[in-house]
Amino acid sequence: MVIRGMWVCKVRLVKHSGLTPILCLLTCVCFLAVFFIDYLEEWATCFGMSGISGSHVGLPPQSMPPTRPEEFLHMPSRLVCQRAKPYMITLVTSAPGNQKARQAVRDTWGGEVQVRGHRVMTLFMLGQTSDPVLTKELAEEAQEHGDLVQGRFLDTYANLTLKTLSMLAWARRFCPEAHFVAKVDDDVMFNPNALLHYIDLKWGAPESELAELYIGRVHMKVVPDRDPVSKHFLSEDAFGGTTFPDYCSGTAYVLSRPALLKLSLVASAAPLPKPLPPEDVFVGLCAHTAGIVPTHCPYFSGGPSVPFAPCCYQGMVSVHHIKPEEMLHYWTDMQYAAPCSWLRVRTSLGICKLRALLRHFLWSGL
Repeated sequence: MVIRGMWVCKVRLVKHSGLTPILCLLTCVCFLAVFFIDYLEEWATCFGMSGISGSHVGLPPQSMPPTRPEEFLHMPSRLVCQRAKPYMITLVTSAPGNQKARQAVRDTWGGEVQVRGHRVMTLFMLGQTSDPVLTKELAEEAQEHGDLVQGRFLDTYANLTLKTLSMLAWARRFCPEAHFVAKVDDDVMFNPNALLHYIDLKWGAPESELAELYIGRVHMKVVPDRDPVSKHFLSEDAFGGTTFPDYCSGTAYVLSRPALLKLSLVASAAPLPKPLPPEDVFVGLCAHTAGIVPTHCPYFSGGPSVPFAPCCYQGMVSVHHIKPEEMLHYWTDMQYAAPCSWLRVRTSLGICKLRALLRHFLWSGL
């Protein structure tokens, strides 16, 4: 499509004069922009990131408290990672009542155990509920599937940061050999194949040289919410800066093993203010303290929802705001669709991202 458009422009440049060459050039530029929209997004985001500045707090290893199995109401066998030896573990944060969402994940991308020749394991991270009926149902679900990790804290929006702390502690203690740990919300269509492909292309380093990677959709120059009635409120005592350090959207992000160990060390020793900061902001603050710079990946969607197209979703790592029934439907379509060529994936990605941006701007203007 792009090559054909450029050829047409070349012909018109010969036959016409005046505004036609300019319009033709603009058309070619637009084609190229759509075709390489992910590269442009990655470049623009990296150009605008603030990076790491100032000194970083170094915490001694002995300041990290041990993690005990008793801290979790439900969890797989403590030897689950030793037996499975996963290359990547995906921890899906879920609310106790989101049984349909968890089952949709199990029936789609979470059911994959071999991706690009690597072992992948998916578990669900959740807290406690005050509902006795739901508590019983969770116990039955944990026994049936063996994939629930339930911390000893009340599962509320205000406690999402505690859920993340439990997630980091569990992964550090019981799955320290996993090369990567992905944190994913249960309304996200996740694509481990696209993630590992991206990592291989961008780094491709042997395990001994694995970098401290913190990958996702990076939010930049976010201003703290000082409104006391807002659910995102954060007092100046908790954070005195005017803008947060760059951080990855909490909808989905990935940590390499060195980054996980270093970040969880800082997180476990960090004072917890009240109210707690949003979980993705908290992880970003800990990463900043640890000297870990987030890496923006344009194939993570953390803002505008991306319209479904099989070739587009084959190239995306994560897509947010997916209902359980949509996840099942999209997965079926992707499984039965013919493999997309590189050209179709590039074109479809550009169109999907452009539609998502237009939808975002239209909704923002309303």
